Amino acid sequence: MNTSATPTSIAAEGPNADQIDYWNGLAGERWARYQDRLDTMLAPFADAVLRLAAIEPGARVMDIGCGCGATTFEAAAKTDPSGRALGVDISGPMVARAKARAAALGSTAEFMLADAASHDFGAASFDLLISRFGIMFFADPAAAFAHMRQALAPSGRVAFVCWRPMKENGWVSVPLFAALPHLPPQEPPVPGAPGPFALADRDRFSGILKDAGYTGIEIEPFDASLSLGRGADPLAEALEQTLDIGPLSRALVDQPDNIRTRVTEAVREALVKHETNGEIALDGAVWLVSARA
Repeated sequence: MNTSATPTSIAAEGPNADQIDYWNGLAGERWARYQDRLDTMLAPFADAVLRLAAIEPGARVMDIGCGCGATTFEAAAKTDPSGRALGVDISGPMVARAKARAAALGSTAEFMLADAASHDFGAASFDLLISRFGIMFFADPAAAFAHMRQALAPSGRVAFVCWRPMKENGWVSVPLFAALPHLPPQEPPVPGAPGPFALADRDRFSGILKDAGYTGIEIEPFDASLSLGRGADPLAEALEQTLDIGPLSRALVDQPDNIRTRVTEAVREALVKHETNGEIALDGAVWLVSARA
């Protein structure tokens, strides 16, 4: 039952304090507000990681960085009442949205507001760890994955999806490179720092999992098209998606109106070139990751 009285926020402390603060602010609120649109955009990757997970009836599944619960609901449906599907996230706004959806759907999915990198889930409590883009935000990923492995049964498995390098992801690189000439100089990203592309280097990610004690590690590429906008005004929808909740949105925080206007026009010109049959779609490139405890 999804009735646990968890708090609506968690303290921004520990090694992941910056991420806790970020996802409990405007970013988490926007992701909760645009949940339907984001789930549709990310559906090809959610489907791919669920196929990889091959969830069986009775399985005990934890969904790491569950967001608003899309993959947790699917896991709950596959485990049936004899199993368990628990979604865990650091974002109060998204966990609240997930719980509201669970109540509306009558789903057995459970949700917990917690940092999966440090919360004590109990030894051997789960058969499977899954994640749709929820594993790239740990300050110390090897320690986080080692901690989560303790929650897996001896025969437990993991099935994750995470982004490959930004240059392979047109949905990010196209609008970002259009915007950069109009933004103040940006700090170059620190390789491996918490963020969407923290685990983009396959060899590094494999090494992290090995250091954390996992075996049978397989990391394979998967590509799909991301629909940023469709319907009556696909360009307006794609712009909103890109400027309000995409990675570019963080660079626009606190920027004055004149810069936001120039960025908007530049991104508009870049996105319109990718409109086909009433839809704006760009490339998405990910790793599908599996391993055993």
